[in-house]
Amino acid sequence: MSDIEIYQKLSANIEKVIQGQSISIRKLLAAFFSNGHVLLEDVPGTGKTTLAKALAKSIDIEFQRIQFTPDLLPTDILGVSIFNQRDHDFEFHQGPIFSNILLADEINRASPRTQSALLEAMGERQVSIERNQYQLDELFFVIATQNPIEYHGTYPLPEAQMDRFAMRFGLGYVNPEEEIAILDNQSSHHPIDDLTPCISKTDVIHLKQHVTKINISDEVKHYMVNLVRATRETEGIINGASPRASLSLMKAAQALALFDGLDYVTPDHVQEIAIPIMSHRIMMDSQARFSGNSSDQIIEAILSNIAVPT
Repeated sequence: MSDIEIYQKLSANIEKVIQGQSISIRKLLAAFFSNGHVLLEDVPGTGKTTLAKALAKSIDIEFQRIQFTPDLLPTDILGVSIFNQRDHDFEFHQGPIFSNILLADEINRASPRTQSALLEAMGERQVSIERNQYQLDELFFVIATQNPIEYHGTYPLPEAQMDRFAMRFGLGYVNPEEEIAILDNQSSHHPIDDLTPCISKTDVIHLKQHVTKINISDEVKHYMVNLVRATRETEGIINGASPRASLSLMKAAQALALFDGLDYVTPDHVQEIAIPIMSHRIMMDSQARFSGNSSDQIIEAILSNIAVPT
């Protein structure tokens, strides 16, 4: 299969379950094929967990889900050493983090100590346990979910961990016609039960390698850097986006260009992905928050003010 065929086949397979969310699926796959992690933030019932499961079931790779709760421990994620009486030695039993796709469901319900267990894994694709380092699979991909309107019994993610997510976005509500179609499709059983892998691990690796070969002109690189730097100089922002945001912007834009059958990145690709990549990486001061501005609105204003290369 060609690169576009791999993307289209995977996207169509996911849309069998997640209807009316083609834009969200495109963002998710852009992060996945550009080695980024995703934070899905939306109200309950919009399909965040289902989207993660649909991606995992569409690829012939290993999937694990962790339901984050206040009593979850780091060892529940990473694994634990258990003494083997026969060999008189400790054996390490891998935790669910040793998978290809990891769903961290309701990540903000776990304690900061447990949340931090993901930091090294997401940043370096390795974990350090009891003075030993373990490499994670090259396809290691985290999809975390959280509910942005319910704060009782939750622990906000620290800035260092938010920066590890390449993108943050929500799914939102579908239109009435699409919601009726959802009712029809799930009247007897859930369509995700019938979902089977449509591409292999080899296909994923192949497409990931091709994403890195997409050309980016110096003008577009300067445009991306100017957007990110503007977050550090805009009034109302205490901390702007880090250079990691520039890297995420570049890689995700390359993936979008590949999905569109192009061998080069356009400013449109950068603009398409700028808000989900940068909005969660900025810290607003109290006056900006109380005035009703959101981080998304600030990024939109930056996009309007920065000159677009022609």
